[in-house]
Parts: sequence; structure tokens; C-alpha cells
Amino acid sequence: MERQARERNYEPECQKLIAHFKTLASSFKDTVPSIERFADTYKMDCPAAINRLVTSGVPATVEHRAAAAASSTTSAAIVAECVQNFITAMDSLKLNMVAVDQVHPLLSDLSASLNKLSILPADFEGKTKMKEWILRLSKMGAADELTEQQARQLHFDLESSYNSFMAALPSAGT
Repeated sequence: MERQARERNYEPECQKLIAHFKTLASSFKDTVPSIERFADTYKMDCPAAINRLVTSGVPATVEHRAAAAASSTTSAAIVAECVQNFITAMDSLKLNMVAVDQVHPLLSDLSASLNKLSILPADFEGKTKMKEWILRLSKMGAADELTEQQARQLHFDLESSYNSFMAALPSAGT
């Protein structure tokens, strides 16, 4: 039971730590211009941590959803969670919430919920698009903002992915 509680808390705690790191990294940008160079200088052998913090920007469980999660059935709750996350992300852009620290958590939540659905293949458009956007945002500072063109493209990608998601769901008769 205790292990399940720890595993359940892993993802949200990692996401909090990644968000804190992004905030601090943007604050110390002048002092520490490159995290990779900092790690090399101080002989820090932590490629997985650097990947989580700098490259992917999401917990390992989001990026590599375990087989247990993949074997979960297509439940109405998971589908509803995906729909909610799509709509929340699209609405936030319409409300001009374009700062990285506002957009990144929404896309991470969406990516996590999409990875819970076993009916979606690994190369599903929504998964790949969200991963691309998360990687792009991870290279920016927390206070950085998407340009109008980037926000428009992200909204287009979200809408396109949402439509593909809805089309991928089994119809009532099957």
C-alpha cells in the first residue's frame, strides 16, 4: 500500500520539482548559461536528471508509460480526463496564457492522460505533437512567453490532435 502511495505521488512531485528548476534556471541564466556545461564542470554524472530537467521536461513515467498503464482499459474516466486536458489547454491559449510556466504543466497533464489510454499507439499524433511542444518549452525559461505565431501553431496542433483523438475512440457499436 505504501509503495502505491509513493508511486502515485512520484509524478506530481517530479512535475513540481521540474517547474521549480525551470523557475530557478531562468533566474540564474546569466550566472549559469548552460546546465550541461555546469554538470561537466562540476563532474556531475547525472544524464537522466539532465534529460528530465533540460531536454524532456517531464517525469520518466510520463515519457515512458509503463506496461501496466498501457494495459489499462479504455475507461470513460481516462477519456474524460483527456478531453478535459485538451479543452483546458486550448482555452488557456484563447485567454492569452502563453508563459512557459502556464503552458508547460497543461501540456504535461495532457501528455500524461494520453499515455494512459491503451488504444492510442505510441506514434499517435497527439502524443508526438505534445512531446514536441514539451521539448520546445523545456528549452525556454519559465517566464518566457510564446509568440503570437507559436501560440497560434500550438492551438492548431491541439485542435488537430483533439480531432484525431476523437476519431481514434471506438464508436458505440464496436
